[in-house]
Amino acid sequence: MLTGQDLIALGLRPGKYFKDALAHINAHGLAGEALEAYVAQFRAPAPLPLRPEPLPFHENIRAVSAVEQQNVEQVRLSMQQLMRVPTVVAGAVMPDACPAGPVGTIPVGGVVAARQAIHPGMHSADICCSVMLTNLGRQDPRAVLDAAQAITHFGPGGRPPERQFALPADLRAELAANPYLNSGRGLQLAQEHLGTQGDGNHFLYVGTQASTGDTVLVTHHGSRGVGALLYKAGMQLAERFRRERSPDTAPANAWIPADTPEGEQYWAALQTVRRWTKLNHEVLHDALATRLGVAAPTERFWNEHNFVFRDGDVYYHAKGATPLAAHFLPDARDARRIIPLNMAQPILLVEGEVTGNNLGFAPHGAGRNLSRTQHKRQLGRVTDEAQYALETQGIDARFFFNRIDTSELPSAYKDAAEVRQQIAEFKLARVVDEIRPYGCLMAGDWEHDAPWKAKRRAKLAAQEPGGEDQFVTT
Repeated sequence: MLTGQDLIALGLRPGKYFKDALAHINAHGLAGEALEAYVAQFRAPAPLPLRPEPLPFHENIRAVSAVEQQNVEQVRLSMQQLMRVPTVVAGAVMPDACPAGPVGTIPVGGVVAARQAIHPGMHSADICCSVMLTNLGRQDPRAVLDAAQAITHFGPGGRPPERQFALPADLRAELAANPYLNSGRGLQLAQEHLGTQGDGNHFLYVGTQASTGDTVLVTHHGSRGVGALLYKAGMQLAERFRRERSPDTAPANAWIPADTPEGEQYWAALQTVRRWTKLNHEVLHDALATRLGVAAPTERFWNEHNFVFRDGDVYYHAKGATPLAAHFLPDARDARRIIPLNMAQPILLVEGEVTGNNLGFAPHGAGRNLSRTQHKRQLGRVTDEAQYALETQGIDARFFFNRIDTSELPSAYKDAAEVRQQIAEFKLARVVDEIRPYGCLMAGDWEHDAPWKAKRRAKLAAQEPGGEDQFVTT
């Protein structure tokens, strides 16, 4: 009579399957070659090493300054490490590419294709970060922005009960049915965070469509706490597989085998989060249309730019890259995709096809050459108010918390005209229309008065010549 210890001695990893396997083995008296043939199905595959040399990848970017050259070199180093991961089959970087973490982390503006593998670290915590456009017709842009400011929600946390939107029962059931989404906390956040936009570079933009003159709303945000919890669960699951299947792979690049039960459930969870995120945009757009008396908006479409897209057994991880290929967005009713640049520039509407160098993607925005902290340091002693006045002339730029966030002003991003030029230069997409800016609403520096921020300002002040007396704050 064989026991679990005998299976371990045969090289099997303990698991729930032990009970059924032992029952089968003992019931059939398996031994010798018959036993070996049976237990072979339970053995983990041999660990996969990193490739000795990286696969080639497509660089759809051209540096235009010394700072950007340094940025591109960091992106290149990260991509070279990524292209050694055993699951990876192709890669590309876009003109808005910039580092998103330590070397070896997928950069913003990066696309990595992997066979039968989902890499949670490559979609990151802001799963399904996306943009949605609604045409509101002949509305006064200022009235639209005023109404939107009263309806939306930026910053941490969710909506209070009296301001929450209804979470459809079928979507709640779908969340509850998936083992990676059904925690009490996750279901709570799915309700509370519905109709919220978070912070950082997320925005609510009002502009005028060049081709029609209509007033248009564009929102930018992702899956909030719902996606963040799935990302955390995904990274834990991927780490379990990494230790068994490819210990040489960096933890940030661990993957979930897509052809396992866990992989199938995780893929299903991603689709549910995508559905929730689309609704997260829709409830805001619908509420605004109702407030303005717009019965039926003439057009609405959306696209994610931070997600995993599937083509057969290949999974395309877009970390800040806009999908162009129709098979990536099977529910899309419009061939146009949305590419914002910065609050003072038009939002581009583009179309495009899969080419040898774009892998079916275009940029998702303008990207950064410097981190938020580096950019703020670069501004020196200029007050936030002065910098804001300089950079927002001609637009109605607002911050939800009435605290200017200089890391979201246009100068914090790459030159928009250059990014647009490189979209054409590398034949990544065609600009077919644009939304010209009236104004924009963002979270702003809601953390300004937090204790850790005050401590950091004091530390920086002490490092300045003359100490705190010369440190400028707002």
